[in-house]
Amino acid sequence: MTSPPLTRRTAINPLPWILSDGGYRLDRAVLDEAMTALSAIGFTHFTIELPPEMSPADYGTLLADHSLAAAPGYFCAPFHERERHHEAVEAIKRHAQAHLELGVDSAFIAADLLPERMARPAVGTGHDADRTLVVAEGLAAAAEAAAAEGVRYGLHPHVGSAVEIEQEVRAVLDSTAGSALWFGPDTGHLRWAGAVPEKLVADYADRVLNVHLKDVDAEAADTARQRREDYLTATGHSKVWMEPGRGAIDFDAVLAALPDTFDGWYVIEVDVPNIGTPAQSSAASLAFLRQHPHFTATAGGAE
Repeated sequence: MTSPPLTRRTAINPLPWILSDGGYRLDRAVLDEAMTALSAIGFTHFTIELPPEMSPADYGTLLADHSLAAAPGYFCAPFHERERHHEAVEAIKRHAQAHLELGVDSAFIAADLLPERMARPAVGTGHDADRTLVVAEGLAAAAEAAAAEGVRYGLHPHVGSAVEIEQEVRAVLDSTAGSALWFGPDTGHLRWAGAVPEKLVADYADRVLNVHLKDVDAEAADTARQRREDYLTATGHSKVWMEPGRGAIDFDAVLAALPDTFDGWYVIEVDVPNIGTPAQSSAASLAFLRQHPHFTATAGGAE
């Protein structure tokens, strides 16, 4: 039986290929391998992640060679260091310009990962309310600069970063209300750090720009916390991340919390596969999209 077509804007981040073997490898060969596999599986859009040696034009050509198009990427900077905010503003302008060249007008933005939080993730290690406000100030400045270029950016809370726990997410969003900073929730990062994703999505529904879809193995997350595992061990060995629909997150509730008018991107992002190979994991994620009425019913129609 033919699967119903997807009626929402969906994409995938190729992190399972880029993060293979616990390292980080981003080059043309890895992208070619990931694009070949993901196009064959049935994905049509691919997160922008430019290797240093590739221009946006070259990246666009590689996408087209695999019958793929670009989708929102991810920008991060040391926003917890006020003296580096100017540097981040200049960097995001370049990031935004690359997105525009590839035909994408939105992206995710996050604070850099912190060593102490990577060592003890998802519990708000070293929480500092004043630091959070410095981060918010930098994020808003960067988002304003990018908006002037024509690209909107949404806050992506990330386990291990300076915006990790719910208290920090709310502080950033509340203190930047009225600015150009949107909200780009990642269901997995929110859930692992103790938040209820659908509650945050509902409370800031008017600012949700795009959504990263990943699930969480609650038992693995609890075990990792009890064992005081670091981020890489928790995600790579204990496999906290899961393909959407297989774990603890109530995706029906998350999707229902979005406004009826929401037309942003849904980006699959399972950093480390929970099942099988990167291709098998990605195929399971696509199957979730194709089996869920939210992604196959006509937008605005009955679901």
